[in-house]
Amino acid sequence: MAVRKKIKVLMVDDLEVAVMAIEHIVNQQPDMVLYASAANPYDAVKVISKEKPDVILLDIQMPKMDGLTFLRKIMSQHPVPVVMFSGVAEKGSSNAIKALQLGAVSILPKPKSIINNFEFHQELVTTLRNAYAVKDRINKLIDRHTLVGNMNSPFTDSSLKKKRESDSPTDKVIAIGASTGGTQALHYILDRLPANVMGIVIVQHMPGNFTRWFAESLDNSSALKVYEAKPGMVLHKGMAVVANGFYHLILKKTPNEYVVTTHDGPIVNRHKPSVDELFKSVAKTAGSNGIGILLTGMGDDGAAGLLEMKKSGAITIAQDDHSAVVFGMPQAAIKINAAKMVMNLNEIINFIKNIDL
Repeated sequence: MAVRKKIKVLMVDDLEVAVMAIEHIVNQQPDMVLYASAANPYDAVKVISKEKPDVILLDIQMPKMDGLTFLRKIMSQHPVPVVMFSGVAEKGSSNAIKALQLGAVSILPKPKSIINNFEFHQELVTTLRNAYAVKDRINKLIDRHTLVGNMNSPFTDSSLKKKRESDSPTDKVIAIGASTGGTQALHYILDRLPANVMGIVIVQHMPGNFTRWFAESLDNSSALKVYEAKPGMVLHKGMAVVANGFYHLILKKTPNEYVVTTHDGPIVNRHKPSVDELFKSVAKTAGSNGIGILLTGMGDDGAAGLLEMKKSGAITIAQDDHSAVVFGMPQAAIKINAAKMVMNLNEIINFIKNIDL
């Protein structure tokens, strides 16, 4: 009987106690091993030159070279799935979002306690397995960063600067759901939309400590005004709302306005916020005035909700396999005939621009 290959994890972190704790957790798993660790990026390069890892667990703040600089070098020289192991302090959170734009697969918040935090143990091994699952498609994350361009440039098109968030409530709603690879895809889409676009609501699977920073990064790079969701927000044209990572995002309707609210309900499809929860609420409140877009991501969150949107008369779109980093969520929607159309990112952008005229 063939022996299954174990996932080789390299941890780059200067905190020895954290390395020891992670090593204990990882090496207890039957399908993975922490085969090496490095206290700084220079030592990590030496390890990689001898044996390339399947996944890198990377701290952001380290001596000699910071994690973001190392990530850029890794993605240009030795592409490999990288999980950012970041603290939730203000600077660490914003840098973790930058790391996703540079090609990191996901963010794993660094807890105060590791050894006895069994919820974190499960989150760790699941995150590492999910990162390994996209190993063969990692170049798409790198290509997407090239498409998005320089993160420090506030707009991709100077003509987009002219107008920000209208005072007019939106009469149509775009609902977007995404997971792995979604931060890059969302930047690519929003950065190319005009400032008078219909209101947008977004669920991106992401830890709650980081969604505010993700919303700010979208706000800085696009012509839209982008917010992290807060209850009672009225959705206007030229406005996008990103789900707070601690809560489900729900859309409600008054006689004249669409209103955002949050819901601290149970986890749905292994996620909170859940794309399904958003899409189902949009199906009920917007009906044929809704557009549902399901982007890259692992699993099937959003497929059932997209089908409900389709049945309510909404336009429904799934991202195509070629442009998706992970085809799981869009594919699940296509399999149940929830998507009226299958498009790549450029086609999605052009469709939104034309339908909103």
